[in-house]
Amino acid sequence: MANYFSLLLFILTVTTGLIWLLDLILWAPKRKQKLAAAGAATQLDLEDEVKHRIAPQHPVAEFSESVFPVIAFVFVLRSFLYEPFQIPSGSMMPTLLVGDFILVEKFSYGIRNPIANEILMETNKPERGDIAVFKFPDNPQLDYIKRVVGLPGDRIIYRRKYLYVMPACQGEAACEEKYQEMEKQLIKRGEFQHGPYSLDRYVEDLGGVKHDVLLNFRIPDMTAQYFKQSSTYNRDEWIVPAGHYFVLGDNRDNSQDSRYWGFVPEENLVGEAVFVWMSFEFGRDEDDWLPTWVPTKVRFDRIGKIEGGSEVEPKDE
Repeated sequence: MANYFSLLLFILTVTTGLIWLLDLILWAPKRKQKLAAAGAATQLDLEDEVKHRIAPQHPVAEFSESVFPVIAFVFVLRSFLYEPFQIPSGSMMPTLLVGDFILVEKFSYGIRNPIANEILMETNKPERGDIAVFKFPDNPQLDYIKRVVGLPGDRIIYRRKYLYVMPACQGEAACEEKYQEMEKQLIKRGEFQHGPYSLDRYVEDLGGVKHDVLLNFRIPDMTAQYFKQSSTYNRDEWIVPAGHYFVLGDNRDNSQDSRYWGFVPEENLVGEAVFVWMSFEFGRDEDDWLPTWVPTKVRFDRIGKIEGGSEVEPKDE
C-alpha cells in the first residue's frame, strides 16, 4: 500500500507541476498580453474581477498552481526526509505499542528512489540496536518494523530466550571469535499480558544499546519453526550474509522476525524509527455504540523521541 501511495503522490506531483509550468510559460504570457491590450484600450486600471473575466485562467491550471507546492512539499518530505507509520501489532512491545504513530527517518540508511526504493546516495548503515522499518522480504508490499540485532558477518544464536552475538571481524585486524551473551535484567512481571500468559519485562544490553524486551519463560522457544540457514548449523544459529541484517521484535515470544523467515536485504530498508508523534489507546468492546477504531484515550506521555531501555531500577531475577 505504501508503494502505491508513493507512486500516486509522484504522479500527482509531476502532473500538477507540468501543468503549472505550461501555464507559466505558455498561457500566462498570452493572458498578460490580452490584459495589456484591454488596459490600453480603456485607459483604466482593471479590477481583479474584470481581469478574470477578460483573461480567465483555466480551472485545471488554477487548481494545479494552488496544490502543486503543497503536493511537492509532501512528496519531498515523505520520500526523502520523514514518513509517518502506524504500529499495527504488539511485536515491538514495550518499546512501541499498538496505536503509536511514529516518524521514520528516511535518509538514515541512504537517499533512496521513492518508487523503486533503490539507493541514490549512501549515508549511514544500520547499527546494532536500531529500530528499522523495511520491506518484508517475502512480500515487499508490506512494511515491517523490528530491531536490528545482527549486522553483516555477525554470528547469532537465540537459545532458551537468550541472545548471543559474535560480531564480525572488522578489516584485517585480529579479533576474538567468541559469542557474547546480551545480558538482561528483570524490571517487572505481569505488566503486559498475551492471552493467558503474563509477560516479564527485562532491560537487555545489546552491545551497549539498552532497550526493553518482553519474555515468557513459561512457553518454550519455537525452534522447530525457525528458519534453517544451513545443515551445518542448528536451527537457532545463523550467520548474517553480506548486505543483510538479522532483526528481532522486542516482544520476543510474539514476533515473526528473522528467526522464522530469514534476513533483511539492505535494499529492503526504508528508514529508522525515531519519534512517536501521536499515540492512541483502543479498548472498545464490540457492543460499544462507537466503532472499535475510534480511540478511547490519547497517550500523551508516549509522545516524543523513541527511547531505549527502562529507567526503573532492575530487580533481581
